[in-house]
Amino acid sequence: MTKALMNKPQWIKIIALSGALSVALGAFAAHGLQDSLSETYLQTFRTAVLYQFLHTIALLALVSLPDSALNPRHQAWAAKSFLLGILLFSGSLYALVFTGISALGMITPLGGLAFIFGWMLLFTAAQTTDKKLD
Repeated sequence: MTKALMNKPQWIKIIALSGALSVALGAFAAHGLQDSLSETYLQTFRTAVLYQFLHTIALLALVSLPDSALNPRHQAWAAKSFLLGILLFSGSLYALVFTGISALGMITPLGGLAFIFGWMLLFTAAQTTDKKLD
């Protein structure tokens, strides 16, 4: 029996916090920022929320898959990559909007690469098995 590489309860807590933050930031954008930000910055903020929420849901799905369905090492790295993507991609966009420091936009593509890497790790994590997936 292989030792689990993911502490699923810890990941569920991280996912829950990210999901709650996504909803709160989305509501903040819709109700608190629309009059104080330019349309460009408001759209940037919404993009950050969208990518955070989508990858939060992806993390939830990834962590919820049966252990027998994925290579545990690749699963763990895919989850870490998604989380890093949220922090770098969405985090840099949030910081850009609130500070106006355009150089922060140079961090955003690194987050995008982390997302892509996470999806590719998920692809490689899939393993064929004779066991029925529950």
